[in-house]
Parts: sequence; structure tokens; C-alpha cells
Amino acid sequence: MNINTAYFAGGCFWCMTKPFDSYDGIEKVTSGYMGGTVENPTYEEVKKGETGHLETVKVEYDVALFSYHKLLEIFFSVIDPTDAEGQYQDRGSQYRTAIFYTNEDQRETAEQYIEELKSTINRDKAIATQILPVSEFYEAEEYHQDFYKKNPERFAEEEQQREAIKQQQNK
Repeated sequence: MNINTAYFAGGCFWCMTKPFDSYDGIEKVTSGYMGGTVENPTYEEVKKGETGHLETVKVEYDVALFSYHKLLEIFFSVIDPTDAEGQYQDRGSQYRTAIFYTNEDQRETAEQYIEELKSTINRDKAIATQILPVSEFYEAEEYHQDFYKKNPERFAEEEQQREAIKQQQNK
């Protein structure tokens, strides 16, 4: 196996885990924090939006079975890339969207993907998703890992709220 790593901030990491976790070739998805200034931040610190971190998922994938481009397709299918203030019901700087690249190939692929995406969205809206170099990834507390499996009822509520807001935005 040839395992590579990708990092995506797409709002609440609870909602970002399941979309990636449901494919063959994805070895592991870990919830955590990236991009801030505080070492070893806690969820309580990050959720206040004062550490500079974004809730982020670390996706470990087998490059023989899964491409980085496919990861981008999944990522952009579950976010609103034009929302600079968070995602759906999750508002604040810690819920902004970003792609953290680990090498130049990832950076270039993400830039090309966003360029193509621009032609499919309303021209009055700008892409707010940032492309940033990877920085220290801090794994979130254990109760955040695989949240959708551990807390299916709560996760379903979050998903319903997210879908309702998506539908309202699309009207």
C-alpha cells in the first residue's frame, strides 16, 4: 500500500468524517485542528474561535485506489465554497473552509480544481475556500473521533439541519 495524507477544513469535523470514511481506499479519517497559533488546543478553546485553528480532517488514503482529485470532489460536494463565515449552521472562523496541501502536486491540483469550479458557480460569488500549506495537525479529543458512528442520533440531527440550510440557500 502507498498511503498519502490530505487535510481538509470544511466546517464541523463531525460532518466531514463520514463523506470520506465511506469509500474503499480511504484508510483512516481523523478529526482535529490545524492552522492556529496555540499548541495542543482543546475543543473548548477552538470552538470559541480565538485560537486561529480550523476544524480539520486528516484523510489517509491509498493512492493506488484513490486519487487526490477524487478527494477534492468529495470535499467540494459537502461544503459551500463561497461561504467565508463558516458552513451552514456552524458559524465562526473555526468553521471556515480550507485545503491544507502537503506537497506541490496537491497545491496545483487544488488550484486547478478551484479554477474549474469557478465556472460552475454564480459569478457574483467568490470562492472563499483557501489553499494553505500544511501546518501542525492536532488530533481532536477521542469523543470527536468517528462521531457519526458513536452518536448516530445526534449526527442525524446535525445532518438534517445542514440539509435544511442547504435547501434554503438553493432557493
